Amino acid sequence: MNLRRRTLARDALDMGLSARLRAGEDVSGLIHHSDRGVQYRSIVYGETLAESDVVASVGSKGDSYDNAMAEALNSVFKAELIDQRVWPSLTDVLVESSKWIGWYNTRRLHSSLGYRPPREAHQDWTILQVQAA
Repeated sequence: MNLRRRTLARDALDMGLSARLRAGEDVSGLIHHSDRGVQYRSIVYGETLAESDVVASVGSKGDSYDNAMAEALNSVFKAELIDQRVWPSLTDVLVESSKWIGWYNTRRLHSSLGYRPPREAHQDWTILQVQAA
């Protein structure tokens, strides 16, 4: 496996953690759920989670329902972005994926969230958690 493939999952994790930290959010105690892919079991990946006090959660073997939400998101991502055009380069995919994720989280309305974007629903949930504490 080439270096680019080996670091892809770690790079994605670093991007996600960095985005939350830039937003002033505390990532300690955050639960990171993944399938049993080899990239998620690497020592470096586990060390990154541990350094950030993120709790690793791995799905049970052979249980397709463990990752149903992630698979649903992957399906939407592919339908709304990836399958819409021929990509000239990996860089183009990375740039447009980053833009799409920002749009998806901050502006795309989700019927399951009362036609609000995920960021807004998460902020409301966070406020409720603080008030309940």
